[in-house]
Amino acid sequence: MRIGVLTGGGDCPGLNAVIRAVVRKGVEHCGHEFVGYRDGWHGPLERDTIALDVPAVRGILPRGGTILGSSRTNPFKEDGGPARLASNLEADGVDRGRPRDDAGGLRRGGDGSDGRARRELGCL
Repeated sequence: MRIGVLTGGGDCPGLNAVIRAVVRKGVEHCGHEFVGYRDGWHGPLERDTIALDVPAVRGILPRGGTILGSSRTNPFKEDGGPARLASNLEADGVDRGRPRDDAGGLRRGGDGSDGRARRELGCL
């Protein structure tokens, strides 16, 4: 499964710990592959990605913020945002949150991120 990870909105303690835990568990125990989207929803809108594997998350626990960056980008306020988002996620091999046997999405955030994910991706 190829899983997309983003951190949107304001930084908060623990984001790097979540990223590290998800990647390590997903790679080592489930054989998943991860793509990180930089700067919140800006990442999938512009296909600004980094590979997330075990070496990429090694040593990030003591670092503040999030290795992915964050922004308050709202894809619904961008020209053609939802369509670009869907197209770019598909191009990156990441499912839009709907069940499929080989792809998925992981989103963790506050009210804004949760609301946008529910609205666009149809997931919680």
